[in-house]
Amino acid sequence: MDPDLQKKITEALRDPKNLGEMPDADAIGTVGNSDCGEMLRMWVKFKEQNGRKVIDRATFQSFGCETAIAVASLATELIRGKTVEEALALKTEALAGELGPLPPMKIHCAQLVEGALRSALDPANATGATSAAGAKTVSTAVKGSNLVDSLNPQSKPAGVKIVFLDPKKPQS
Repeated sequence: MDPDLQKKITEALRDPKNLGEMPDADAIGTVGNSDCGEMLRMWVKFKEQNGRKVIDRATFQSFGCETAIAVASLATELIRGKTVEEALALKTEALAGELGPLPPMKIHCAQLVEGALRSALDPANATGATSAAGAKTVSTAVKGSNLVDSLNPQSKPAGVKIVFLDPKKPQS
């Protein structure tokens, strides 16, 4: 990996922003890649601002590599103050923010974050067969539960969607 990128990731990991659950979240999205075992959950809270519904705050939890954690940290800052439509318009490259372009073997980390964001902000689009990102979704956790709970096979009530990325399909 590029030493410059590694340095930026290390800096983001020293003080990750918005890490942890948000019990009073308005929306929750969860994605997972069953092939590599990475999972990411994102919580989103909205507020009214100048007559518009905007993202007030977003937090995340991740079972994933340091790049996924760094991208999630940056993305939760980036989407603050944006409407749902503006946040959904952000592509993988934009969510990586200050990290800059990711190498091909790390693009899936930003796609994981994008998938969690899409799952939280557009659950109607995240249900069914396959989303635009080529991700399969299944129903799993309840609002307010943590990422560990969603891995427990005995706690599978409906509510939030987990999106499983297909590693064989190119991600947009």
